[in-house]
Amino acid sequence: MDAGEQWATIAAVLLGSISTHLTTYAMERQRKKHELVTRWDSKKLDAYEGYVDSMRSCIFLAVQLYEHRNGIRAGETSEQDMLAEMSAAGRLRGRAFERIMLLGGDDVVEAAHELNALALKVDWQANGKIDGTLADWRERNRAVFRGINDFHEAARSDLGVDGGVTGEKHPERDLLLPPVQRDGSGGP
Repeated sequence: MDAGEQWATIAAVLLGSISTHLTTYAMERQRKKHELVTRWDSKKLDAYEGYVDSMRSCIFLAVQLYEHRNGIRAGETSEQDMLAEMSAAGRLRGRAFERIMLLGGDDVVEAAHELNALALKVDWQANGKIDGTLADWRERNRAVFRGINDFHEAARSDLGVDGGVTGEKHPERDLLLPPVQRDGSGGP
C-alpha cells in the first residue's frame, strides 16, 4: 500500500469518525430536548388538573352554601364551617392559579384569568357579597362551567392534544337539575 492509499484510508476513517460523532451529538441533543419538553408537559398537565380540581371544589362549596342560605337544601355543617371551607378552598385555588401562571401558555393563562373572574361571581353570590335571583345564580354557574370548558380547550391546545371538548361533536351541556327545578315549576 503506497502513501496515497494510506492517506485515503486515514481520511476515510477520520471522516467516518467525525460523521458518527456529529450524528450521535445531534441525536443526543434531540433526545434531551424531547425529555425536557416531556418533563414540562407532565408538570403542565399536573398544574392544569390541579387548577380545575380546585376550581370545581370551590364551585361545589359555593353551591352548598347558596342552597343552605336560600333554603333549597339544608347543609350538613354550620354556615360558619361552610364559609371556612370556602375560604380554605379559595386559598388552594389561588395556589393552583399561580402554578398556571408559571407553567401555562398565553391562552391558558388568559382562560384561567377569565375563569377566576366567573368563579368569583359564583362565590360572591353564594356568600351574599352580591345580590341575585335564582336565575342569576344558575346563569353564573352556567358561565363558570363554560369557562372551565374554555380552559380545557386552551390547556389541550397547549399540551398538543388533538380534538376538543366543544364544537359539533360536543354540544354545550346545561346544568344538571331535577326536572321539577329545570322547568321552573315547583321548588326554588
